[in-house]
Amino acid sequence: MGLLQKILIPVLGLVLAFCFYSSRENFKPEMLKGKRVIVTGASTGIGEQMVYHLARMGAHVLVTARTEAKLQQVNGKLGTHTCTHRHRKANLTLQVVERCRALGASSARLVSGSMEDMATTRQLVEVAEAELGGLDMLILNHVGKSYFNYFDGDVGHVQKLLNINFLSYVAMTVSALPMLKRSGGSIVVVSSMAGKVGFPFTVPYSATKFALDGFFSSLRQEFSIQSVNVSITLCILGFIDTENAMRAAADVLLMSPAPKEECALEIIKGGTLRQREVYYRYASTKLPLLLRDWAAELLDLLVRQRYRPERLRAA
Repeated sequence: MGLLQKILIPVLGLVLAFCFYSSRENFKPEMLKGKRVIVTGASTGIGEQMVYHLARMGAHVLVTARTEAKLQQVNGKLGTHTCTHRHRKANLTLQVVERCRALGASSARLVSGSMEDMATTRQLVEVAEAELGGLDMLILNHVGKSYFNYFDGDVGHVQKLLNINFLSYVAMTVSALPMLKRSGGSIVVVSSMAGKVGFPFTVPYSATKFALDGFFSSLRQEFSIQSVNVSITLCILGFIDTENAMRAAADVLLMSPAPKEECALEIIKGGTLRQREVYYRYASTKLPLLLRDWAAELLDLLVRQRYRPERLRAA
């Protein structure tokens, strides 16, 4: 194939995709009013911004968080939930949950616990069933702590990260699926460009994100064959200005981060409109994937040129 064709075909694909998604842009905030939504990993970053958007739209939000520093006692405001596998009961809430109430959420609730513990995934769904009467949208956003550096050969760390970033997503989906089938709901999976393209310095993290793509893309196919009315939206995100990402990679990456507030809104829009995939930002995520299919080695070179490895922090 000639060089001209190699260039024109990806560009044409980009134009067609842009036109396709532009024609589907009919999101209205009132679509979320009264909807019952679980958001995992909601204490900071994109998850926090998503629950604020949902609150403004009048949704019922059920959030999870493990950041103990942000937990505070509230005298009976939210009731008592079982928070860990030891079944401790406490009147706890996140600052973000309090803000959700102030912003106009139909309701805001917390289940605190580590997503590494599969019991937490079951508890979340049980609370949604008992207190909300069902579920309309499951947003899977939590992520385990990893490092931004050369792979250190620690297989145990990879296994732990797979439990948090992948297997808990599977467990949450399995537990929530009966409710989502009843409501004709949506599953929204927050992933990354690191789950589509091999990036340096994120080997364990990238492995978990590739796993998400394989599982949920295959599951979507089976839903279609079985006529299951539950949509799956995979969100492919670039470099976002979350606190964790900025701390880890801002000095190493030669690119500007995108705002987490806008990113969060695009995720909600995509899930509500039942889109197959969300790319944010579109030009910096979708275009490299088109290039990957036609000139993989060139893409690898361009990726490496965006890093300053000499600025990596010492392990």
